[in-house]
Amino acid sequence: MMDSKENGLYKVTTFQQAISSCCGAVMTCLLVTPLDVVKVRLQVQSNPSLKGKSFLDSDGLTDHVCVYENGSSKTGHKASGRFNGMRDAFVKIVKREGVKTLWSGLPPSLAVSVPTTVIYFTCYDQLRDAFISKLGEDNDYIPLITGGIARLGSATVISPVELIRTRMQSRQLTYKQLCACISSNVTKNGWLSLWKGWGPTVLRDVPFSALYWYNYEYFKKRLCKRSGKHEATFLITFSSGAAAGSIAALLTLPFDVVKTHKQTEIWESETTPTSQQRHASVWEVMKRIVAGNGFTGLYAGIVPRLTKVAPACAIMISTYEYGKSFFRRLNRERDMKNH
Repeated sequence: MMDSKENGLYKVTTFQQAISSCCGAVMTCLLVTPLDVVKVRLQVQSNPSLKGKSFLDSDGLTDHVCVYENGSSKTGHKASGRFNGMRDAFVKIVKREGVKTLWSGLPPSLAVSVPTTVIYFTCYDQLRDAFISKLGEDNDYIPLITGGIARLGSATVISPVELIRTRMQSRQLTYKQLCACISSNVTKNGWLSLWKGWGPTVLRDVPFSALYWYNYEYFKKRLCKRSGKHEATFLITFSSGAAAGSIAALLTLPFDVVKTHKQTEIWESETTPTSQQRHASVWEVMKRIVAGNGFTGLYAGIVPRLTKVAPACAIMISTYEYGKSFFRRLNRERDMKNH
């Protein structure tokens, strides 16, 4: 019976961790996608040159493909009139195009978010348990290290899938055309070309993940201690996740801005294939931004990012922890029946 326990709590299996993270990813996508749709509409309205382009937007957990389509959503309804802020956009989109429009683009987001999150969260818990067994539970830097490693692993595994999904959504390719495009690209540039964009992604996501888990475990431990709870409640995990996500988003925003600029370079090279422009390195892009807009340029879009990241992290981690708590109770009841 002691083998099934850990620090007074019943352990959950790897499969149960995967199920919990899967539920968290689905729940996060369902609740956060409307924010994506509204944000895209507002961005197109303020910058018409974005129409027809696609981009990868991060909620701190995984990237989501968003497409600027002439002021219209994936459903094909054209948005008319201007939006005066997020609340006005929500009301007008629902009134003119229906509630379903708020979840346009949900299937492709789920297709990548679910496997990415399952790999990421399951790896984190497995690595954390392994480090604790070797170094002891009192080491506060374990979440920092394991969070970074888990995100590095999941980003590396999923990177080719992200690239394929981006190509499909940005160019509306059929599966046959997609296979031909990938085959031609691999033949010309080698298999490593499937990991194009991996560097800027990792540079943003690994520090975010390390900071997120370090602060999350810290806040959770402090709140549990203050409330006298042995196991974190839903409110504790939700609050800790929102606070940790906000801090990580704020500190890593410069890398997110750089990633967006790098992606703009890819757009330009694809729209003008005859140009032989050299892609600037991450540090060159960063210096260019500072030279043009000052250091504040590295924190462009901080409000929209926090508006999305904080609730996404809170929903994901609280759903994940609730799932694990459910399985702990299930394992305890099963263990008691067997004894």
